[in-house]
Amino acid sequence: MSAHRFRFSSRWLAAGGAAVLAGILGVAMLLHDSGAACAAPPGTTQKTGKATFYDLAGTSGNCSLEVPADDLYVALGPSEYSEGASCGAYLDVTGPKGKVRVKVFDSCPECPAGHIDLSRTAFKKIGTEIDGIIPIKYKLVTNPSTPAPISVRIKEGASQYWFAARLDNHGNLLSKVQVAGGGGFKTAHRTDYNYWLIDAGAGPGPFKIKITDVYGNTATVTGIKMSPGTVQKTGTRMTGGSSTVTAAEKAVTPSAKATTSAPAKTAKSATPSASATTAAPLLEATTAPGTAAPATDQPLVDLAAAEPAATTC
Repeated sequence: MSAHRFRFSSRWLAAGGAAVLAGILGVAMLLHDSGAACAAPPGTTQKTGKATFYDLAGTSGNCSLEVPADDLYVALGPSEYSEGASCGAYLDVTGPKGKVRVKVFDSCPECPAGHIDLSRTAFKKIGTEIDGIIPIKYKLVTNPSTPAPISVRIKEGASQYWFAARLDNHGNLLSKVQVAGGGGFKTAHRTDYNYWLIDAGAGPGPFKIKITDVYGNTATVTGIKMSPGTVQKTGTRMTGGSSTVTAAEKAVTPSAKATTSAPAKTAKSATPSASATTAAPLLEATTAPGTAAPATDQPLVDLAAAEPAATTC
């Protein structure tokens, strides 16, 4: 059976579940309050753990991204979701039946460190569905190929006085986003639902958005309009072959969560993917149609220096 996430029903609450739910919420609040100091995105050093799977059931993930066309995605527990810092990155996951590359798309509030929740499609590529839980090894992918260039979505409610944008197809973990819309660049802060905000706004646009990843690579997209709710595609790639990508001198610690100005994206149902010349190849299952995978792997960059020590958690 699958590891669907439990759905709280009114009948369950009426039967005394409210007290249990209060206890669960209390634990969740404790984890939230204490998690900030411990949270860190997964590193490129291979980890051992377990995987379950879930279905979206008509909802979307906490990263506010569109569902990948190949349906290969993963939800991470609080410590590795890292308040949205992992959104849009890729993991290589190896299970009993082989390996699959998945996009970080969602959070799994009930998953401890080492437990990842895969889409059903991804789970079936590396394990037997009926098992429900399988042993795995997984690691962050450096400079992954992405199915398309960077895209930008301006959030509903945004204006010249309040800027909010979601970035997709950047591949690596991001450390900084800067926006210019009629003036100089302003630095945005990330929310746990994967939008980058400038509380005082960035002007009416059109915007230039400069993106920096944790390896120091940068890319700048231009001509982004103040068009809330629309996904704006660009021709700029950040990983997998773009000449705009610069050589990284050192890893940069992902930016920490900052106070948000807008309500977080509604949580998903409780039931339980840009281009440098030597990018890691996509697995056959995840190669975009018409896109040739590179022949060699990008050397891994260890993010250990950017991660809090495990003993602090």
